Amino acid sequence: MDAPERTPHAQDTAITCRLFVAFELGEKNWKLSLGDGVRAPSRCTVAAGDTASVLTAIVKAKARCHLHPDTLVLSCYEAGRDGFWLHRWLGVQGIVNLVVDSASIEVNRRSRRAKTDRLDADKLLSMLMRYYAGERRVWAVARVPSAQQEDERRVHRELERLRHERTAHINRIRSLLVLHNLRTERVGGRNWARWWAEHAQQLLPALRAEIEREFERLSVVSHQVKTLEGYQEQQVRSGAQPSIAALARLTGVGTGSAWTLFKELFGWRKFHNRRELAACLGLTPTPYSSGTSETEQGISKAGNRRGRWLMVELAWCWLRHQPASQLSQWFHKRFAGAGKRARRIGIVALARRLAIALWRYTEHGEIPIGATLKPHRSAVAT
Repeated sequence: MDAPERTPHAQDTAITCRLFVAFELGEKNWKLSLGDGVRAPSRCTVAAGDTASVLTAIVKAKARCHLHPDTLVLSCYEAGRDGFWLHRWLGVQGIVNLVVDSASIEVNRRSRRAKTDRLDADKLLSMLMRYYAGERRVWAVARVPSAQQEDERRVHRELERLRHERTAHINRIRSLLVLHNLRTERVGGRNWARWWAEHAQQLLPALRAEIEREFERLSVVSHQVKTLEGYQEQQVRSGAQPSIAALARLTGVGTGSAWTLFKELFGWRKFHNRRELAACLGLTPTPYSSGTSETEQGISKAGNRRGRWLMVELAWCWLRHQPASQLSQWFHKRFAGAGKRARRIGIVALARRLAIALWRYTEHGEIPIGATLKPHRSAVAT
């Protein structure tokens, strides 16, 4: 279901025996641009999700272009809120589809440019033809996981949203309490019920009722967080996730972090080298060199954001829990005596090196030099 490994060259590809289709997906309607590379493209609008109308439009386009009914159809659309279900459905219909990274699509650099869904669909169609004519770098094609692999991401992503929601409820309660100069160290802790009973009467009825409703929502979210964390821990301890258990054995890597890394990166992506891994995480440099001007713009941040910020957090944990490892010694040698800015730059470099080391550990069992392992049953969820 990934992009085709071989792109036909112009000389062995008869454009007239292929139909190209570009989707511009909207919330209510889809814009389709269809053409064979010879005639002007035809355009149509279908209701969002109306797959029958899509097939009808393809049949009409083949007839218009005088193509055989069995002509190969090549399509594309931008990665977005519709996800990958359309990609899988197109594959079932025998249509070769590409899911394209939206940020990699070239745009006009004029300050004012015309932009409509029809123009966007036509642009996608022209770039699709260029891609199959041999321009592999015309855009970035997304790797598409299987339905099972995509479903396995749900747990840690829901857990991430719930933790953010929990923090929002806690901050809201703190803000409401400060309105009357009431302050507590921990909202929802063990002593919360006693503290609230002692201070609730100092508040006006409406404010007191609002805080109680907010706390009810906080209790629901906290319960769901504990449920998902318990599920992850149970899966790892029961042996159902041996790869995650092995990754969590490294000191400084918890069950939650190992789960996210494996489900987002190591569990379904196959990297050929360390450069591919760094690019997937968005941890590659982006130099700007033009004439005599040379500037380093920092990391690209074009990859998996969850994996990127997690690797930075793990890099700080690695320095704390794995001080004798080769990676920690390299960091201290290069950046320990530098200022805060240099250390922030250095931690990103360490995150990139650590990601490569963890990838090699999961793929080949190579323990990072100098790293220590935890006992089998001491992995703690983070």
